[in-house]
Amino acid sequence: MKKSTKLIVALLVVVAALAVTYRLMHRVPSADLEADAQMQQIITDAGCLRCHTSTPDLPFYASVPIAGKMVMEDVSKAYRVFDMTRMAEDLKAGRPLSQVDLAKVEKVILDGKMPMPKYYLVHWGASFNDAKKEIALNWVKNHRMGLLADAAVAPEFVNEPIRPIADSISVDVRKVLLGDMLFHDTRLSADNTVSCASCHGLETGGVDNKQYSEGVGGQFGGVNAPTVYNAAYNFVQFWDGRAGTLAEQAAGPPLNPVEMACESFDQITAKLAEDKAFVKAFTEVYPDGLSEKNITDAIQEFEKTLLTPNSRFDRYLKGDKDAVTADELAGYELFKKYDCATCHVGEILGGQSYELIGVQHDYFADRQAEMTEEDNGRFKQTKEERDLHRFKVPGLRNIELTAPYFHDGSMKTMDDAVRAMAKYQLGIDLPQQEVDKIVAFLRTLTGEYKGKLLTNKNMEI
Repeated sequence: MKKSTKLIVALLVVVAALAVTYRLMHRVPSADLEADAQMQQIITDAGCLRCHTSTPDLPFYASVPIAGKMVMEDVSKAYRVFDMTRMAEDLKAGRPLSQVDLAKVEKVILDGKMPMPKYYLVHWGASFNDAKKEIALNWVKNHRMGLLADAAVAPEFVNEPIRPIADSISVDVRKVLLGDMLFHDTRLSADNTVSCASCHGLETGGVDNKQYSEGVGGQFGGVNAPTVYNAAYNFVQFWDGRAGTLAEQAAGPPLNPVEMACESFDQITAKLAEDKAFVKAFTEVYPDGLSEKNITDAIQEFEKTLLTPNSRFDRYLKGDKDAVTADELAGYELFKKYDCATCHVGEILGGQSYELIGVQHDYFADRQAEMTEEDNGRFKQTKEERDLHRFKVPGLRNIELTAPYFHDGSMKTMDDAVRAMAKYQLGIDLPQQEVDKIVAFLRTLTGEYKGKLLTNKNMEI
């Protein structure tokens, strides 16, 4: 074959490849497809699951020394930030999607962060043109509306990643009364000195404001006590998610040797059985009598009532523009700008996912304290490497009352916590002016309990 002929063939091949690439980059899902199918095609074309999964489909140059190192670092970070496997499975199966997944997809599209330009050579369909963006953003909005239907939200805020706290949740009032008594009953502990309220005081923001809570015999646990207020909104309970319900959570501390230290629920029921008036009231609600199942069910029912609605920010979302100041609103915009509202979503601004602490920097290396079992996070339960140092994202409601912060109680102030999140999750150093505005926004999240603004007597001293 002549050189001129070879050159022509080569040019034709290049032109054909470029034409294919162009079509892929600009291909828009057919309008005949349902919205979920359109989104599935966009995710496939963009190659999202090549990086955002535990089994990445690596490009050919991943084995090249210099380029390969950069690729592996990016792939590792992508998976740590957002594992899309579950979302893809839920989407394919037609299951409800996570509020967090929706928020993360929306944010990267709005910011134009993904896919990274360096991957366009292998992600030929990766480019998000305006048509794809519109489809994807409408898809997020429609799914969010299905998850967070709330007629009380002002029309302009229906697509915000945050929703107001409900005024109430349906409960059995008779069980609530029993649960209230049990929540404050020290007989649930071995030496009759510790109750649920000892670590989750309703007058102190639903916490005890200690780094680690004190159990029987002056023993201290190894993890910071989360607030009991609004816990009904958590998708799981405990930092490591070992309890799926409030009832399962309530069953843990009484038998924990460091907390309440009872040997069994038989020990607890035996003590309660001596109180004839209590037994009479209890059996009127639970005819089968005292048991672990019934005791924890009553406590669960009571905890469902520990809601703190009507915060200033809730009133703003419902249409009261004067409920927050200009600086507080600017803080909310920064909260969204810096990706806080991709994990801190929904009614309590959190409690909907497990996330890794230390995406950009090693939090535990900087902490300069010995590692503990509690630092393993979700890994404690699953023993899966990807869950190491992942924790249930805490809700941010009433956060100004619940210091210290983080699973290890290492952050003493909201300023500390905001700065640490920016450093370890985003790799940035926030200027004080922005920290102040974000903290100002966080203060608008303090709600009401039983019609009165929630306060913390520890902070009034």
